[in-house]
Amino acid sequence: MLILPGDGIGPEAMTQVRRIVDWMETNRAVKFDLDEDLVGGVSIDKHGIPITDAVVEKAQNVDAVLLGAVGGPKWDNLDFSVKPERGLLRLRKDLELYANLRPAICFDALVDASSLKPELVAGLDIMIVRELTGGIYFGEPRGIEDLGNGIRRGINTQVYTTPEIQRVARVAFELAQKRDGRLVSCEKANVMESGVLWREEVIKIHETEFPDVELSHMYADNAAMQLVRAPKQFDVIVTDNLFGDILSDCAAMLTGSLGMLPSASLGDVDAQGRRKALYEPVHGSAPDIAGQNIANPIATILSYAMALRYSFDMPEEADLIEKAVQNVLASGQRTGDIMSAGMTQISTTEMGDIILRELDKISA
Repeated sequence: MLILPGDGIGPEAMTQVRRIVDWMETNRAVKFDLDEDLVGGVSIDKHGIPITDAVVEKAQNVDAVLLGAVGGPKWDNLDFSVKPERGLLRLRKDLELYANLRPAICFDALVDASSLKPELVAGLDIMIVRELTGGIYFGEPRGIEDLGNGIRRGINTQVYTTPEIQRVARVAFELAQKRDGRLVSCEKANVMESGVLWREEVIKIHETEFPDVELSHMYADNAAMQLVRAPKQFDVIVTDNLFGDILSDCAAMLTGSLGMLPSASLGDVDAQGRRKALYEPVHGSAPDIAGQNIANPIATILSYAMALRYSFDMPEEADLIEKAVQNVLASGQRTGDIMSAGMTQISTTEMGDIILRELDKISA
């Protein structure tokens, strides 16, 4: 496994993950070959680019990449092509990580932290599958052109092919089979030809490969409204790059804190049954609190749990970590981002300490 702590609070959160990796080796006989390297602003500072070819090659040859966070104001004035975020985008593109899995789970202890009424989010457990390497973020032509007379035009192209749609749909259908058996596909087929193609191809995959899954369709704007009206109607959502970006952030805030949510980005399964994968927290680098030992490491820890589940076929170990996190939250121990009245505020390191003690307790 390749660890890329990145910028801001990334290294602090990743330190707590390394402690849990060590705990797994000691207590569960689960040993990982670990390597660590640079991505984002720290790579720019050392190498002049957000990720080197050597790091990308490492990522190509491991079972999973665990990334902290990238970016910060220090690098805001750089050209777009060399900003820290380009390192993450290159990893996604070069590893062909086309399926982004974003769970939105509302922990019982954090129901009151959501902006929605408790009855709307209690027990919430949604999985959003976002297509990650196509669509309007990568389509050509793109750019800004000068039309003369002080007029400019910005161009981005929304484009999808049959294979791009079918492969992400398969991931979503497979996840739905392992959950509640329901999948909602979101697009804008009413106004976009790419949406029409998306819907037609998802239907084909459903009819030929996954008839046991209950498939429905929803326009993306309606899906955004439904997420804040009645979010528990959803089980798995599959959608394109642009709409997935928006809907997954919308769903994330239903849970009360971006600091709690992990994500996985998956590629195809190769002939040896291995699948390239990148795991990272949803939150950013939070440079305003970096280095203060107050960041919430839970999203990065849960990203490691996702790696155990999807890359290493270790669901019991993943369940163990998730249960430990749930128990710690229920005990009232909180970092500052999820603090509320009557709770005890703790540091990043203390959160790691308490989760490790809980792992000892529940695995005894």
